[in-house]
Amino acid sequence: MGGTAWAEELREIGGIGPRKSLAERAADTLREFILLGKLPPGVAVRERELADALNISRTPLKEALRILENEGLVVYGPTRRPRVADPSLEEIAQNLAVLGALEALAGELACKNATDAEIAEAADLEERMRLADEGAEPLQFFGWDMDFHKTIVRAARNAPLLESHRTYNARLWRARFISSKNRMARDRTLGQHTDILTALQARDGPACATQMRRHLEAAIANIAAAQGNLMTESAT
Repeated sequence: MGGTAWAEELREIGGIGPRKSLAERAADTLREFILLGKLPPGVAVRERELADALNISRTPLKEALRILENEGLVVYGPTRRPRVADPSLEEIAQNLAVLGALEALAGELACKNATDAEIAEAADLEERMRLADEGAEPLQFFGWDMDFHKTIVRAARNAPLLESHRTYNARLWRARFISSKNRMARDRTLGQHTDILTALQARDGPACATQMRRHLEAAIANIAAAQGNLMTESAT
Protein backbone atom coordinates (compact mmCIF):
# COMPACT_ATOMS: atom_id res chain seq x y z
CA MET A 1 0.00 0.00 0.00
CA GLY A 2 2.90 2.30 -0.86
CA GLY A 3 2.65 6.04 -1.19
CA THR A 4 -0.76 5.36 -2.32
CA ALA A 5 -3.68 6.52 -4.35
CA TRP A 6 -6.08 6.15 -1.43
CA ALA A 7 -3.97 8.47 0.74
CA GLU A 8 -3.92 11.08 -1.99
CA GLU A 9 -7.69 10.76 -2.42
CA LEU A 10 -8.20 11.24 1.31
CA ARG A 11 -6.18 14.44 1.13
CA GLU A 12 -8.15 15.64 -1.89
CA ILE A 13 -11.51 15.19 -0.14
CA GLY A 14 -10.20 17.07 2.86
CA GLY A 15 -9.72 14.21 5.29
CA ILE A 16 -12.80 13.75 7.43
CA GLY A 17 -16.11 15.54 7.76
CA PRO A 18 -17.43 17.80 10.51
CA ARG A 19 -19.84 15.49 12.37
CA LYS A 20 -19.50 13.16 15.38
CA SER A 21 -16.33 12.63 17.41
CA LEU A 22 -12.96 12.70 15.70
CA ALA A 23 -12.57 8.93 15.97
CA GLU A 24 -16.10 8.31 14.66
CA ARG A 25 -15.53 10.65 11.74
CA ALA A 26 -12.29 8.87 10.87
CA ALA A 27 -14.09 5.51 11.14
CA ASP A 28 -16.83 6.76 8.78
CA THR A 29 -14.26 7.75 6.15
CA LEU A 30 -12.24 4.53 6.45
CA ARG A 31 -15.38 2.39 6.45
CA GLU A 32 -16.42 3.91 3.13
CA PHE A 33 -12.95 3.32 1.66
CA ILE A 34 -13.03 -0.33 2.82
CA LEU A 35 -16.55 -0.96 1.51
CA LEU A 36 -15.73 0.60 -1.85
CA GLY A 37 -12.53 -1.45 -2.14
CA LYS A 38 -10.18 1.53 -2.03
CA LEU A 39 -8.60 -0.17 0.99
CA PRO A 40 -8.77 -3.75 -0.33
CA PRO A 41 -9.17 -6.94 1.74
CA GLY A 42 -5.97 -8.16 3.37
CA VAL A 43 -4.05 -4.91 2.92
CA ALA A 44 -1.92 -3.73 5.83
CA VAL A 45 -3.13 -0.54 7.48
CA ARG A 46 -0.21 1.86 7.87
CA GLU A 47 -1.27 4.00 10.77
CA ARG A 48 1.22 6.83 10.25
CA GLU A 49 0.26 7.22 6.59
CA LEU A 50 -3.45 7.08 7.40
CA ALA A 51 -3.11 9.63 10.19
CA ASP A 52 -1.26 12.01 7.87
CA ALA A 53 -3.81 11.55 5.08
CA LEU A 54 -6.71 12.20 7.47
CA ASN A 55 -4.86 15.08 9.14
CA ILE A 56 -5.39 13.62 12.62
CA SER A 57 -3.13 12.25 15.34
CA ARG A 58 -2.50 8.55 15.92
CA THR A 59 -4.73 8.43 19.03
CA PRO A 60 -8.11 9.07 17.33
CA LEU A 61 -6.98 6.90 14.43
CA LYS A 62 -6.37 3.97 16.81
CA GLU A 63 -9.85 4.55 18.26
CA ALA A 64 -11.31 4.58 14.73
CA LEU A 65 -9.56 1.30 13.93
CA ARG A 66 -11.01 -0.24 17.11
CA ILE A 67 -14.49 0.80 15.91
CA LEU A 68 -13.83 -0.92 12.60
CA GLU A 69 -12.42 -3.96 14.39
CA ASN A 70 -15.69 -4.27 16.30
CA GLU A 71 -17.52 -4.09 12.97
CA GLY A 72 -15.39 -6.89 11.53
CA LEU A 73 -13.79 -4.66 8.90
CA VAL A 74 -10.30 -4.53 10.46
CA VAL A 75 -8.38 -7.36 12.14
CA TYR A 76 -5.16 -7.47 14.14
CA GLY A 77 -2.47 -10.09 13.71
CA PRO A 78 -0.14 -11.55 16.36
CA THR A 79 2.03 -8.44 16.16
CA ARG A 80 -1.05 -6.22 16.73
CA ARG A 81 -0.62 -4.61 13.34
CA PRO A 82 -3.99 -3.87 11.72
CA ARG A 83 -5.07 -4.99 8.29
CA VAL A 84 -8.32 -4.94 6.36
CA ALA A 85 -10.29 -8.12 7.08
CA ASP A 86 -10.31 -10.75 4.33
CA PRO A 87 -12.61 -13.60 5.44
CA SER A 88 -12.80 -16.75 3.33
CA LEU A 89 -16.01 -17.72 1.56
CA GLU A 90 -16.38 -20.63 4.02
CA GLU A 91 -16.17 -18.22 6.98
CA ILE A 92 -18.74 -15.97 5.33
CA ALA A 93 -21.07 -18.92 4.71
CA GLN A 94 -20.81 -20.08 8.33
CA ASN A 95 -21.58 -16.61 9.65
CA LEU A 96 -24.48 -16.26 7.21
CA ALA A 97 -25.96 -19.53 8.49
CA VAL A 98 -26.01 -18.11 12.02
CA LEU A 99 -27.31 -14.74 10.84
CA GLY A 100 -30.07 -16.45 8.89
CA ALA A 101 -31.25 -18.28 12.01
CA LEU A 102 -31.16 -15.04 14.01
CA GLU A 103 -33.11 -13.09 11.40
CA ALA A 104 -35.66 -15.89 11.04
CA LEU A 105 -36.31 -15.70 14.78
CA ALA A 106 -36.40 -11.91 14.58
CA GLY A 107 -39.00 -12.04 11.81
CA GLU A 108 -41.21 -14.38 13.80
CA LEU A 109 -40.96 -12.27 16.96
CA ALA A 110 -41.44 -9.01 15.07
CA CYS A 111 -44.78 -10.26 13.75
CA LYS A 112 -45.91 -10.45 17.38
CA ASN A 113 -44.15 -7.42 18.82
CA ALA A 114 -43.69 -4.78 16.13
CA THR A 115 -45.65 -1.59 16.36
CA ASP A 116 -47.59 -0.35 13.36
CA ALA A 117 -45.04 2.47 13.10
CA GLU A 118 -42.16 -0.02 12.86
CA ILE A 119 -43.93 -1.98 10.15
CA ALA A 120 -44.54 1.29 8.31
CA GLU A 121 -40.82 2.11 8.65
CA ALA A 122 -39.89 -1.24 7.09
CA ALA A 123 -42.37 -0.58 4.28
CA ASP A 124 -40.87 2.86 3.66
CA LEU A 125 -37.37 1.41 3.38
CA GLU A 126 -38.59 -1.32 1.02
CA GLU A 127 -40.23 1.32 -1.18
CA ARG A 128 -37.07 3.47 -1.26
CA MET A 129 -35.04 0.50 -2.47
CA ARG A 130 -37.65 -0.49 -5.03
CA LEU A 131 -37.88 3.03 -6.48
CA ALA A 132 -34.11 3.60 -6.59
CA ASP A 133 -32.85 3.65 -10.18
CA GLU A 134 -29.82 1.80 -11.50
CA GLY A 135 -27.62 4.83 -10.89
CA ALA A 136 -28.43 4.91 -7.19
CA GLU A 137 -25.41 5.40 -4.95
CA PRO A 138 -24.32 1.90 -3.81
CA LEU A 139 -23.66 2.99 -0.23
CA GLN A 140 -27.11 4.62 -0.02
CA PHE A 141 -28.89 1.53 -1.34
CA PHE A 142 -26.86 -0.67 1.00
CA GLY A 143 -27.75 1.57 3.93
CA TRP A 144 -31.46 1.17 3.19
CA ASP A 145 -31.00 -2.59 2.84
CA MET A 146 -29.28 -2.92 6.22
CA ASP A 147 -31.78 -0.56 7.86
CA PHE A 148 -34.63 -2.76 6.59
CA HIS A 149 -33.12 -5.77 8.35
CA LYS A 150 -32.22 -3.86 11.52
CA THR A 151 -35.74 -2.41 11.76
CA ILE A 152 -37.20 -5.92 11.86
CA VAL A 153 -34.60 -7.16 14.35
CA ARG A 154 -35.26 -4.20 16.69
CA ALA A 155 -39.00 -4.80 16.40
CA ALA A 156 -38.49 -8.33 17.75
CA ARG A 157 -38.06 -6.77 21.22
CA ASN A 158 -35.37 -9.24 22.30
CA ALA A 159 -32.15 -7.75 23.65
CA PRO A 160 -29.94 -10.90 23.41
CA LEU A 161 -31.13 -11.42 19.84
CA LEU A 162 -30.35 -7.80 18.97
CA GLU A 163 -26.83 -8.06 20.40
CA SER A 164 -26.10 -11.37 18.66
CA HIS A 165 -27.39 -9.98 15.37
CA ARG A 166 -25.19 -6.91 15.71
CA THR A 167 -22.12 -9.12 16.21
CA TYR A 168 -22.71 -11.42 13.25
CA ASN A 169 -23.93 -8.69 10.93
CA ALA A 170 -20.72 -6.75 11.58
CA ARG A 171 -18.62 -9.71 10.46
CA LEU A 172 -20.51 -9.77 7.16
CA TRP A 173 -20.66 -6.04 6.48
CA ARG A 174 -18.32 -5.85 3.50
CA ALA A 175 -19.44 -9.18 2.02
CA ARG A 176 -23.06 -8.03 2.06
CA PHE A 177 -22.11 -4.69 0.54
CA ILE A 178 -20.33 -6.44 -2.35
CA SER A 179 -23.45 -8.53 -2.93
CA SER A 180 -25.66 -5.44 -2.76
CA LYS A 181 -23.74 -3.76 -5.60
CA ASN A 182 -24.59 -6.55 -8.06
CA ARG A 183 -27.60 -5.51 -10.15
CA MET A 184 -29.04 -9.01 -10.59
CA ALA A 185 -28.57 -9.73 -6.88
CA ARG A 186 -30.21 -6.39 -6.13
CA ASP A 187 -33.29 -7.34 -8.13
CA ARG A 188 -33.58 -10.66 -6.28
CA THR A 189 -33.10 -8.85 -2.98
CA LEU A 190 -35.98 -6.51 -3.74
CA GLY A 191 -38.30 -9.42 -4.50
CA GLN A 192 -37.28 -11.18 -1.29
CA HIS A 193 -37.78 -8.00 0.74
CA THR A 194 -41.29 -7.70 -0.68
CA ASP A 195 -42.06 -11.25 0.45
CA ILE A 196 -40.68 -10.51 3.93
CA LEU A 197 -42.67 -7.28 4.19
CA THR A 198 -45.89 -8.96 3.06
CA ALA A 199 -45.54 -11.57 5.80
CA LEU A 200 -44.68 -8.90 8.38
CA GLN A 201 -47.68 -6.77 7.45
CA ALA A 202 -49.91 -9.85 7.78
CA ARG A 203 -48.21 -10.60 11.13
CA ASP A 204 -47.66 -14.14 9.89
CA GLY A 205 -44.72 -15.23 12.05
CA PRO A 206 -43.91 -18.59 10.42
CA ALA A 207 -44.07 -17.11 6.92
CA CYS A 208 -41.89 -14.17 7.87
CA ALA A 209 -39.32 -16.50 9.48
CA THR A 210 -39.24 -18.65 6.36
CA GLN A 211 -38.75 -15.66 4.05
CA MET A 212 -36.00 -14.19 6.24
CA ARG A 213 -34.14 -17.51 6.27
CA ARG A 214 -34.47 -17.94 2.49
CA HIS A 215 -33.21 -14.42 1.97
CA LEU A 216 -30.02 -15.07 3.94
CA GLU A 217 -29.52 -18.48 2.31
CA ALA A 218 -29.63 -16.79 -1.09
CA ALA A 219 -27.06 -14.23 0.03
CA ILE A 220 -24.19 -16.74 0.01
CA ALA A 221 -24.70 -17.41 -3.72
CA ASN A 222 -24.79 -13.66 -4.38
CA ILE A 223 -21.57 -13.13 -2.42
CA ALA A 224 -19.79 -16.06 -4.07
CA ALA A 225 -20.71 -14.71 -7.51
CA ALA A 226 -19.66 -11.18 -6.56
CA GLN A 227 -16.31 -12.35 -5.20
CA GLY A 228 -15.72 -14.36 -8.37
CA ASN A 229 -16.37 -11.26 -10.45
CA LEU A 230 -13.95 -9.24 -8.34
CA MET A 231 -11.23 -11.88 -8.77
CA THR A 232 -11.80 -11.89 -12.54
CA GLU A 233 -11.61 -8.10 -12.72
CA SER A 234 -8.39 -8.00 -10.69
CA ALA A 235 -6.78 -10.54 -13.02
CA THR A 236 -7.50 -8.51 -16.17
